[in-house]
Amino acid sequence: MREREMAAALLAWYDRHARSMPWRVGPAERAAGRRPDPYAVWLSEVMLQQTTVAAVRGHFRRFTERWPTVEALAAAEDAEVMAAWAGLGYYARARNLLACARAVAASGGFPDSEEGLRALPGIGPYTAAAVAAIAFDRPATVVDGNVERVMARLHAVETPLPAAKAELAALAARLTPRARPGDHAQALMDLGATVCTPRRPACGLCPWREPCRARALGIAEALPRRAPKPAKPLRRGHAYLARRSDGAWLLERRPARGLLGGMLGWPGSDWSEAPEPDPPLAADWRSLPAEVRHTFTHFHLRLTLHVAEVGPKAEPRRGAFLGPGRFRPADLPTVMRKAFDLARGALGD
Repeated sequence: MREREMAAALLAWYDRHARSMPWRVGPAERAAGRRPDPYAVWLSEVMLQQTTVAAVRGHFRRFTERWPTVEALAAAEDAEVMAAWAGLGYYARARNLLACARAVAASGGFPDSEEGLRALPGIGPYTAAAVAAIAFDRPATVVDGNVERVMARLHAVETPLPAAKAELAALAARLTPRARPGDHAQALMDLGATVCTPRRPACGLCPWREPCRARALGIAEALPRRAPKPAKPLRRGHAYLARRSDGAWLLERRPARGLLGGMLGWPGSDWSEAPEPDPPLAADWRSLPAEVRHTFTHFHLRLTLHVAEVGPKAEPRRGAFLGPGRFRPADLPTVMRKAFDLARGALGD
């Protein structure tokens, strides 16, 4: 099967089996003349980085209901956007999202080429290719983990990831058609997500089962191979959760740069090998026996929690007390929400 025939077979499969996504214009809608909204494509692609489709669906809906255009998002308050992003993780994406939205709004819209998109804040090669292909039908090659898996199996590439990335991207580029490149990109991702899955690939349902070399060799499930990952280091820290008698909690906003930058959180120590306790105010602190356990991309974290109930005149050295009308636990990043749940239980809520 030649590359042109393979691209045609994949598109025919996609026309029948495309997943329904709130940000996607399906093949039937495209055929009827509806065009994708670049804002929706860009927003979804940023949200989907390192995050599952299931987790993104609700956030995408809430974002687009609240900020239906890139201009609306550009005009939003930073704190509101960071709070709405809570739960998606990788919070630098939210800061880059705002910077990019403001650049796009200032220039009058999204550029329609990979080069133009890559010049925007926070847009790298993958997102630029995805927006160019899906929103503007540019013949850009979009390579995510699903596509790498399909290419590794299709061509029986035994080189482990991440060393094989450049080879797999080149193989994917050879298959990118001039016609319907946006649908082709989404078809490849759907194929990896629903048929060419990491475990027990459904080879009998695959439009590329005949040319697939890994299937013929009986090694499809073993590919792609991956180099062993180094063990993640363990870091420790302290967090202080103080509740005032009127129900307000003591919080502080983390620095704009760095892990969880710009997000609300509990005052505490840095996350180092030997953190030093630094209570944010004078109080009768009680250390909890249970600790918060959380894993970030590059390390595991263990947080020792200290809780206290204080009077209405308590004056913190760090942070500020926020009452129920100004603080919602849902606005916290996951690790901080874990701490809140433990502290609330310890304080009798």
